[in-house]
Amino acid sequence: MSMRELERKHGVTWRTVRKALDSSWPEPRKKLPLRATGLDRYKPVIDEILRADLDAPREQRHTVTRMFHRLVEEHGADVSYGMVRYYVAARKPEILVESGKAPLEAFVPQTHQPGHEAEVDFGDVTIRLAGELVTCYLFSFRLSYSGKAVHRPVDRTIGVSYVSAWRG
Repeated sequence: MSMRELERKHGVTWRTVRKALDSSWPEPRKKLPLRATGLDRYKPVIDEILRADLDAPREQRHTVTRMFHRLVEEHGADVSYGMVRYYVAARKPEILVESGKAPLEAFVPQTHQPGHEAEVDFGDVTIRLAGELVTCYLFSFRLSYSGKAVHRPVDRTIGVSYVSAWRG
C-alpha cells in the first residue's frame, strides 16, 4: 500500500505513517509536566505538620480534616478537602520512609523454571458418592511454572481412584 492509502485507511497523518514505517516499535509517550494546583503553596506546610506528627502520640496527630481546617483558618487557603486528602495519602508514606520509621518497599519477583518445582500435598476429604458420604485421601499436585494443578481423590479402604483427573 502507498503512504496515502495507509493515511486514509488508518485516519492518521503522513508523519505517523512515516514513523511507523521507519521503526517497528512506537516511540514512548512523552510525560506531561505536572500542572500547578492551588495546593502547591501549602505543600510545605502540610509536610511540616506530617513531620511534627511523627513524634506525637497517636491521639494527638493531625487528621486530614484538622489539617484542612488549619490551612483554611491559619493560612487562608482556597483548596478543597479532597486535594488535601489525596496529597496527604500520597505524601505520608514518603515522609515515613524519609524519616526511617517505615521500611522502604521492595519487590522481589519469583521466577520458576519449567519442570523444576512443584507442590504436592495430601489430605482427607469427604465426598458424596452414590448418595452416601465417603472419606477419601486427596492428592494435590501443582506445577510452579505454569500453575496447572491436578487433584485426585482416592478411596481410603480399597485404594481406588474415583476420578481419573479432577481439576480444580
